[in-house]
Amino acid sequence: MNPLDALADIDKEVLQPLAPRTDAEARFPREAIAALGKAGLLGLVSATAVGGQGLGLKEAAQVVAQLAQTCPSTAMVVCMHYCATAVLEQQGPEAVRKAVAEGRHLSTLAFSEADSRSHFWAPTGTARADGDGVLLDARKSWVTSAFEADSYVWSSKPLAAEGASTLWLVGARAEGLSQPGRFDGLGLRGNASTPIAAKGVRIAASDRLGEDGKGFDTMMGVVLPWFSVLSAACSVGLMNGALARAIGHVSQTKHVHLDSSLADLPTIRAYLARARIQADMAQALLDDTIAAIGAGRADTMLRVLEVKAAAAESALTVTDTAMRVCGGAAFRKEAGIERLFRDARASSVMAPTSDVLYDFIGKAITGLPLF
Repeated sequence: MNPLDALADIDKEVLQPLAPRTDAEARFPREAIAALGKAGLLGLVSATAVGGQGLGLKEAAQVVAQLAQTCPSTAMVVCMHYCATAVLEQQGPEAVRKAVAEGRHLSTLAFSEADSRSHFWAPTGTARADGDGVLLDARKSWVTSAFEADSYVWSSKPLAAEGASTLWLVGARAEGLSQPGRFDGLGLRGNASTPIAAKGVRIAASDRLGEDGKGFDTMMGVVLPWFSVLSAACSVGLMNGALARAIGHVSQTKHVHLDSSLADLPTIRAYLARARIQADMAQALLDDTIAAIGAGRADTMLRVLEVKAAAAESALTVTDTAMRVCGGAAFRKEAGIERLFRDARASSVMAPTSDVLYDFIGKAITGLPLF
């Protein structure tokens, strides 16, 4: 069976009843992640050689977009898991890859740091040799699935080589990791995105992912395309979820004394039409970005930079429209629209932020170096 076919049942049986609680309690969606693992969806992009589904970025984007229609928190957890898995598939140990493929291992990225903020490619945390091991010290600022995942794809300054960074596989329960605080945010409240402090965290030298000093190459060549596309997919799914709820509301809500629905008002229909166009434009750019990556087109990096910013900013507008056309009803928790409205605020300020991406895009189209 196509693993994507399992999503409809997971959405109905797990996500829909769990999503309000995930948001209200800022609770990690463990049941949803377990269901996705059992259905083979955590191993979606793992190679068939290790027991995975052997699918790619296109299918990963479809999964994330569908999850985001109901629970963007779950969608973001899966987004980061797929990004980490893309690295592990190239550079990770076989035992971990097999565990991911079997749905028994959740991973995530640990890149952003307090001292470099949204410039995730420039870690200030260090790695230093200690006998036959390595000691890590860092102040990671935001890590999705912090202390919920089984491992982190972790960045640091190089151990000894030249370069911007080195990547490591760090077990989530390694001694020396601590969580300075819990997450209680405006939106994406269930994704357990918190700081992580590392003080003298000892790992094996063999836990290095790729060559010392070559972390930047992996970040730009693997992680950035996957994260930009999947983050955009989350925004697109979120927009579709908000629009479906808004359309349902205005179609069913009646002015009894006029014998008409809200959808009979031309202004309401025009608002929804503009929102639908924006969501569809974001989807078209998402599809084209995936096509560009697959074909190795000359404009691939430009599309990668554009797609996250375009989808994130569109989601702000579309969810605002959903709130507007539904009026006071949208403020009620049971409608689900205000939750998606809050969740939509995250992507534009999530590294790389829309403003950082605009600068990169401006450099790209004027022939300037990105870094």
